[in-house]
Amino acid sequence: MSRTNESSALPGSLSVNPTLDQWVRFSTASAMSAPATVTVSPGKVDIGQGISTALAQIAADELDVSLARIVMRAAGTGASPNEEMTSSSLSIEHSGIAIRYACAEIRGVLLQKAAAKLGVSAERLTVEDGTISAAGVAQTVTYWDLVEPGMFHRPATAEFKPKSPDEFRLIGSSVPRLDIPAKVTGRPSYVHDMELPGMLYGRVVRPPAYEARLVSIEDEASVQTMPGVVAIVRDGSFLGVVCASEAQAIRAARALRNRAQWDDRTRLPAQAAVYAHLKTLRQSEHIVGEKTDAQAVARGTRTLKAAFTKPYIAHASIGPSCAVAVWNDGKPTIWSHTQGIFPLRVDLAKVLRMPETDITVNHAEGAGCYGHNGADDAALDAALLARAVPGKPVRLQWTREDEFQWEPYGPAMSIELTASLDGEGRIVDWTHELWSNTQSTRPGRQPEGTWLMAGWHLADPLPKPPPRMIPIAGGGGSDRNAIPLYEFPNQKVIHHFITEMPVRVSALRSLGAFANVYAIETFMDELAEAAGVDPVEFRLRHLKDARARAVIEAAAKRANWSGRGSADGTTGMGIGFAQYKNKQSYCAVIAEVALEEELRVTRCVAAVESGLAINPDGIINQTEGGVIQAVSWTLKEAVPFDETGVRAMTWDDYPILRFDEVPEVDVVLIDRPDQKSMGAGEAAQGPTGAAIGNALAQAIGVRVRDLPLTKAQIAKALV
Repeated sequence: MSRTNESSALPGSLSVNPTLDQWVRFSTASAMSAPATVTVSPGKVDIGQGISTALAQIAADELDVSLARIVMRAAGTGASPNEEMTSSSLSIEHSGIAIRYACAEIRGVLLQKAAAKLGVSAERLTVEDGTISAAGVAQTVTYWDLVEPGMFHRPATAEFKPKSPDEFRLIGSSVPRLDIPAKVTGRPSYVHDMELPGMLYGRVVRPPAYEARLVSIEDEASVQTMPGVVAIVRDGSFLGVVCASEAQAIRAARALRNRAQWDDRTRLPAQAAVYAHLKTLRQSEHIVGEKTDAQAVARGTRTLKAAFTKPYIAHASIGPSCAVAVWNDGKPTIWSHTQGIFPLRVDLAKVLRMPETDITVNHAEGAGCYGHNGADDAALDAALLARAVPGKPVRLQWTREDEFQWEPYGPAMSIELTASLDGEGRIVDWTHELWSNTQSTRPGRQPEGTWLMAGWHLADPLPKPPPRMIPIAGGGGSDRNAIPLYEFPNQKVIHHFITEMPVRVSALRSLGAFANVYAIETFMDELAEAAGVDPVEFRLRHLKDARARAVIEAAAKRANWSGRGSADGTTGMGIGFAQYKNKQSYCAVIAEVALEEELRVTRCVAAVESGLAINPDGIINQTEGGVIQAVSWTLKEAVPFDETGVRAMTWDDYPILRFDEVPEVDVVLIDRPDQKSMGAGEAAQGPTGAAIGNALAQAIGVRVRDLPLTKAQIAKALV
């Protein structure tokens, strides 16, 4: 219960959402016939990463209540703190610390009140599952006895110190995920499963390509008379249908598509030439990292160069995007699996030409995404269709074709590296140059225009905003992890920010880190080979950070590191390492590969360190999932397109890793309770890709620098 002597600045998301009862509320006396509970309301959303469980652990520990009493409330603009976007692996750092301090203060205030009621000093009090007692005092009192209406409707002060690690009961424990039982037993838990009274079903008819505009619809009346059709919605080039059932909506949308006439002027670059094409587009040059040491450069005796490419990658969510919307009294309520309920509301208000306060956005779970897929667009689609049938909820789901052809992809990137070694085999000069579009076109972050797709298609459209470059101080976008963590005396990192976008792009898990770490870490192996040094030892020579060294050593030990491929060139072992954003979780991955009909990853060992581990199993889950997703990206994934548009429509057009191709994944977790908790959800992507690339090189003796590592790319490198 001690007060802090720290700065008065509020930590994490408390700084912009200081009201205590925004975060924590106790069940009221009128409800005490039911179990007494504590409702925790973060503004961050659970998108399958299990953050709700970790935040519940934090609240339960700081309040001294059982986890069973914690009720995690899904985020909604009507009541939740505005924590902007759930992204960039910041939920624990922003929301977790806010909940820790809010709960510590609430507990401290209630203990002061209990001390007065029981007639003892606060220092004598103990709390067990919300019941407060003191040795030698017969009377006890609960939090729920003490809480009064409006008691915590006041700003936090951060004057009460959270618990130290030796006081934790739940933090640091692998408690079971709160969201898993519903998923395992098939209880409805996704927005796709929602059923509201009187619900109708909508589908949107997409243009055939990016620049296509709707000219006319032949015999629209025949569609209007189809069974179940309630409304056809046409606004400029936005075209959709609302029906009594999902099957009827699908049939009516197909009929509209067959009757729609479009003016299509789309022209994209040829896929084979896209990297050269990107470099010709309008761009600005930014030096995002630089160190100068002329004497070190002069020691260089050998210089190596390498160029790398990463294609457009889709989010490829197993479940297509979905939303539900209803208009009552001229105001919409929308349920969406968006990663930012408040930013989405900002753009909805612009497109719908109404005040933000008239719009309610509630988060509902959807298929896993980790990035900006079609969820926000589907929310606007649902709102536009529901506006045509006031008082009736409309469920709007994208098709698989919609998802592949219209979602914003992770951008294509080109990277060129140059490095010099001195006579002792140390890197003395390093240059990293990258070309990419923006890595985020999420809604709510620009004063004018919208990135919501339907907003461009309306008769009274909103323009696309200018693309935004995420500053490196904020974690970076395309240049995320472009500045190496290694100790290079002379280095320069240049970001060519391309402002024209041939295809639609936005945030995909880890943003530019996947490509940058792939390039840096495979180049480190090339340099190690040139220096005649083992790749693990070579990395350790260039690292002073003890925590970085520890994850590399832990991964090497667990994997029984040899760093060699088989004599017959059919298997290989490789390593990749990074600290995500150079300030979050450390991760080293060692991959083992086998060359069969296709390149196959057989085993990955990942060592990860995220400071204080709130839920160790949660970090392991995140790392395992990150490794598997990165294996899929590295081996298979690339969005196909030609001059007329994107050609991905089915899983055959965009293959992902199959269950029978998933490698064995072994995670070593290094827990550091004395360090702050750091984001772990995006740490494994870059190191995994690089480890696979390095393992392939060990197996075949040739570097493959163009992703993905398909049979065709490998054959091309061998020529």
